[in-house]
Amino acid sequence: MLPESNYTTESLCPECLERIPAERRTEGDVAYLVKSCPKHGDFTAPVWRGKPSLSGWARSKKPLRVGTHLTDSPRGCPFDCGICPSHRQQSCTVLIEVTSCCNLSCPYCFAAAGTEMMADPALETIQGWYRTALAKSGPRNIIQLSGGEATTRDDLPAIIAMGRGMGFPFIQLNSNGLRLASDPGYAVTLKQAGLFSVFLQFDGTEDSIYQSIRGRSLLAEKLKAIENSATAGLGVVLVPTLVPGVNMENVGAILTLALELAPAVRGVHFQPASYFGRHPGPPEDADRITLPDLMRAIEVQTGGLMKTEHFSPPGCEHPLCSFHGNFLRLPDGGLRSLSVHGKNCCAPESAGTGRAVTYVAQQWSAPAAVSGCCDTNSLDAFLENHRTNTFAVSAMAFQDVWNIDLDRVQECCIHVVAPDQRMIPFCLYNLTSAEGKPLYRKASC
Repeated sequence: MLPESNYTTESLCPECLERIPAERRTEGDVAYLVKSCPKHGDFTAPVWRGKPSLSGWARSKKPLRVGTHLTDSPRGCPFDCGICPSHRQQSCTVLIEVTSCCNLSCPYCFAAAGTEMMADPALETIQGWYRTALAKSGPRNIIQLSGGEATTRDDLPAIIAMGRGMGFPFIQLNSNGLRLASDPGYAVTLKQAGLFSVFLQFDGTEDSIYQSIRGRSLLAEKLKAIENSATAGLGVVLVPTLVPGVNMENVGAILTLALELAPAVRGVHFQPASYFGRHPGPPEDADRITLPDLMRAIEVQTGGLMKTEHFSPPGCEHPLCSFHGNFLRLPDGGLRSLSVHGKNCCAPESAGTGRAVTYVAQQWSAPAAVSGCCDTNSLDAFLENHRTNTFAVSAMAFQDVWNIDLDRVQECCIHVVAPDQRMIPFCLYNLTSAEGKPLYRKASC
């Protein structure tokens, strides 16, 4: 369970990255993570704001440990990750960073990519990372190829084909979409290599938003990337980074556009801004978007088409990390929630990663072409038509050095294969101190 108060954990000091005690305290309807460093003083960060209540949000799940990949932990969590014996969840999504270079230099960037040039890892090195993922987590994981910007590598199709050939059934590309937009045949090449889905950076429906978050107007290129991916048969998930005062009021418009572009667009995965890597500066409380803030914004901005009650806590990672909802698009333009009393009938179950991977792979892949004259007596046709018209909405609240909670870290199921072949939880891998010192990631490209 997740009590609203009297909760103790451990965290890191934003200044020195040393482990310090922390607790969650509530003031009114806001829960704060509160910690105090003997050298650097007190730090607080809001982690939950308003309804749904924190106490009613959690649901039980079974930890899933895979002992074959546990590493020794002489310093303790989070310093000896790889993954250490304190970790309570195996991988669901494994990120492999195939380049540290990028064709943008965004003001907000987890990896602080695109500032300098470094040689890309060799294919043999990437093959070793695939082997690490296989050995430590098995072949059922979602592999997400990332960077930097993975499409800056001309041999990306070979990297995709290598992963498929080694037994990974679902490979997804994390991309800003610029190359997908500029080269109409590129998406076809990636599809032929074995790619299933594009996790497309998509921050809003107005170019002023891209100017603020990405440094240039990009909307036309984003829409072209969606068009080219759809033509190639790739599923597309829109991934907005949400920044207070920039695009929080655009949430409803993003969802409306995504529904108009369905079934090519399979859903929207929101990511409230986290303050690691490259960002404008230390966050104030007003710079934080909590999961309930976002759920309520979705309900208001969609006019109740999607409601707070339609969203459920995760079955894989920690309850404070994410939410998800699954919907069926109706012929009249409406939506039907596939959730019942906060439990999603088509989403990950409390057993952890196994069903989560299966669900995501099915939902985020492009649907098969459905004939306009559907054979209603065919169960296969009925099921495919149903899958074609499902639409997923989710969000992931990543942690930075000001709000990191080791209890949450230990239930992370999104892991990065580090260059030394350790498997590091995503937030730890990208974590940087208030002065920009990384905990795990080496200097950016």
